[in-house]
Amino acid sequence: MECVNDTVVREFVFLGFSSLAELQLLLFAIFLSLYLFTLSTNAVIVSTIVLDRALHTPMYFFLSVLSCSETCYTFVIVPKMLVDLLARKKSISFLGCAIQMFTFLFLGCSHSFLLAAMGYDRYVAICHPLRYTVLMGHRVCVGLVAAACVCGFTVAQVITSLVFRLPFRSSNQLHHFFCDISPVLQLASHHPHSTQITIFLLCALVLVIPLFLILVSYIHIISTILQFPSTLGRYKAFSTCASHLIVVIVHYGCASFIYLRPKSSYSSSQDALISVSYTILTPLFNPVIYSLRNKDFKSALHRVIGRTVTLRQH
Repeated sequence: MECVNDTVVREFVFLGFSSLAELQLLLFAIFLSLYLFTLSTNAVIVSTIVLDRALHTPMYFFLSVLSCSETCYTFVIVPKMLVDLLARKKSISFLGCAIQMFTFLFLGCSHSFLLAAMGYDRYVAICHPLRYTVLMGHRVCVGLVAAACVCGFTVAQVITSLVFRLPFRSSNQLHHFFCDISPVLQLASHHPHSTQITIFLLCALVLVIPLFLILVSYIHIISTILQFPSTLGRYKAFSTCASHLIVVIVHYGCASFIYLRPKSSYSSSQDALISVSYTILTPLFNPVIYSLRNKDFKSALHRVIGRTVTLRQH
């Protein structure tokens, strides 16, 4: 194990599940099952949206992008974690750690802005239904996704550069199961206060700005829904927003706990537990929340399956 005083660290050793050595085979089986289920459900969601023209709407366009994003998001972390659960030496190279952090941050930050775009879509659908097709045209939807990716890429590049420019000479034992910001910063020989402030502000902006936009959207949405004359109309309008709200609460709740806490309250065990929830459990629940309980999506899925079976019979 590489742990020296004056030699530059060339690899990191993960200690995230070291205290659960006797349970690592069980954890491998559980996490692998959840990961395969997540991949298969996201594949079904994207395939159904692409193949059924009834789902070629802005809401399902954003949902397909979200599913692709979550598939990539889990692919950055979970396969390496599964390999490490079976390996004796759970290590990653210095460059590999930097690439993992950048990709993870890029997808995570883009995810936050994508949720804000989905909130805006619901706002237009409910508050301006007659102008929905004009305000949410294909170019607008693609532009919103592109803007989310640009913001995520920029933030990820800045944070990763700030972290990996620091000197790493004291230890390479990473008390986590992937290269997240706080565990890696803990290993730096020294990190200027300005660097910590900059990283904290960027994380705060990535969380606060999209969340503020979502809150503004839902203030207008709720005030509009309350003016609906029928109870059934209000119920249908609320139900179209419920899935988005649940995902927003889970995503921003976990992310805020991890990235907006003061350094004094850092706990590697708590962070690892929360990280498992948003790297494995949240991507698992999102397809179920968004699609598999949605009547329109289930009808489209039945049509796609029916056409597939008919084609195979001929």
